[in-house]
Amino acid sequence: MPELPEVETTRRRLRPLVLGQTLRQVVHHDPARYRNTALAEGRRILEVDRRGKFLLFALEGGVELVAHLGMTGGFRLEPTPHTRAALVLEGRTLYFHDPRRFGRLLGVRRGDYREIPLLLRLGPEPLSEAFAFPGFFRGLKESARPLKALLLDQRLAAGVGNIYADEALFRARLSPFRPARSLTEEEARRLHRALREVLAEAVELGGSTLSDQSYRQPDGLPGGFQAHHAVYGREGLPCPACGRPVERRVVAGRGTHFCPTCQGEGP
Repeated sequence: MPELPEVETTRRRLRPLVLGQTLRQVVHHDPARYRNTALAEGRRILEVDRRGKFLLFALEGGVELVAHLGMTGGFRLEPTPHTRAALVLEGRTLYFHDPRRFGRLLGVRRGDYREIPLLLRLGPEPLSEAFAFPGFFRGLKESARPLKALLLDQRLAAGVGNIYADEALFRARLSPFRPARSLTEEEARRLHRALREVLAEAVELGGSTLSDQSYRQPDGLPGGFQAHHAVYGREGLPCPACGRPVERRVVAGRGTHFCPTCQGEGP
């Protein structure tokens, strides 16, 4: 948290508010987490982009301010008790709210992501035309890792995290424990389609809000997709398809929710 839908929702909400405005100052007291931010100051915001789970503020002069929301970070239109940084614009101030302090801001020359290696190795965006099935199927066939672990890796599909990997695997009726290369072409097409569908639906509903301290939209409102989770966070509750209790196990160090009837028993 936040994953692609939450970051994309944030991008869409912020873009009309900040486009064309000059970023006058980035105020913070933690240069270890918010680095090189002076580079972004005094420059007009030309665009607000997203790559995977990163927000990219494109600025005049070939500069970007890269924001990673961490586990609990997000931009708000009003200050909060957990405001860690502030982006002072001409007509408003954006507040970076981050209770658990895992979020980061970094000023860079556009495209210079040497300090952010994850950005350099991200795979295609799942909601873009670049997320073509042949490359996706090839990536599956080249890996013996469990499906859940491969989806979290970010090289197969950028921006997919714990929530949406579980939801997509359930919708595709595939076990998170299956070796990726064991999938048939038809199974791979189901997963490819499920990833697109789940992420698109989550974006339209403003992402998922799991607790008081987790992601919220910039105006403070929660997302709405959590009400549509089929398996994530529903351990012990009935599967919406068959009624058997949803189970939780650990894959790649992450809690993984699945239906053993619809998706197959775990190891």
